[in-house]
Amino acid sequence: MQEKIQIVSDGSLDLAKELTDSKDIIVVPFYVSFDGETYRKEGEELDVREFYRQMVDRPDVFPKTSMPSVDDYYRVFLPPAKEGTPVICICITTKFSGSMQSANTARDMILEECPDARITVIDATVNTVLQGLYVLEACRLRDMGWEYDRIVERILAIRESGRIFFTIGNIDYLKHGGRIGKLAGLAAGALKIKPLITLKEGEIFSSGITRSRHKSMEKVVQMLKDYLDERNAKPGEYSFAIGFGYDYEEACQFRDMLKDLVRERLGIDEIGIYQIGATIGVHTGPYPIGVGIIKRADWEE
Repeated sequence: MQEKIQIVSDGSLDLAKELTDSKDIIVVPFYVSFDGETYRKEGEELDVREFYRQMVDRPDVFPKTSMPSVDDYYRVFLPPAKEGTPVICICITTKFSGSMQSANTARDMILEECPDARITVIDATVNTVLQGLYVLEACRLRDMGWEYDRIVERILAIRESGRIFFTIGNIDYLKHGGRIGKLAGLAAGALKIKPLITLKEGEIFSSGITRSRHKSMEKVVQMLKDYLDERNAKPGEYSFAIGFGYDYEEACQFRDMLKDLVRERLGIDEIGIYQIGATIGVHTGPYPIGVGIIKRADWEE
């Protein structure tokens, strides 16, 4: 009989509740605040659409997030531990948050009570839509009947292939959140440029600038193409999705810009579109748009 395995992730994975429910993913949410005092659980007490609506309506307010607590993880880990169900917990890159530290502390507490519990906590080295794709790869292996240790080994092996290529409306939120130097932010704001950004191996890197939104989206498409060329990507080898913030219509237009390349190079006809949540939205502002790509965990060379 197939072993039950519980997949857990923090709220940075940015998958719709309907999807996490259908895939039996337990989500440990981040907390969001617009006043620095009152924090609400994203997805439970604050809807992502409301979050972006407040950002758009109050552009002079910079919201903050707070990571899940040790107790949040403890409450999630305890039931499967008592049932003897192994857990794989996938957390946002440790370069962005201490969520994984909370999870590790909670795991250690559980092991004191339930020494035979199996809980593996993994640094995704990615976030948002790409973290969602990564978690879905773990779910897919589980649903294929793979054994626990084999799933852990394989999903660890594909981390390095993960990339996010994206652009944002302006650089003010990154500057305010301390993700880039203030001088770079001031220069960008003065020139009204659109930054291009790559996330890999847990960190963000500048990938150039453009002068218009449409041009920046074209550049993201080119960044994806360059990566596929670099990797000599084959159809069926990668999972792929679009991430967006407030503007779904723009995300659909962006999908049209990508569909021929994605169909030809990745063999994907239906491109998923996922809304970027508050955990990352507080740093990107309301208008991030880009792509996430990661190798499929069961791909054999």
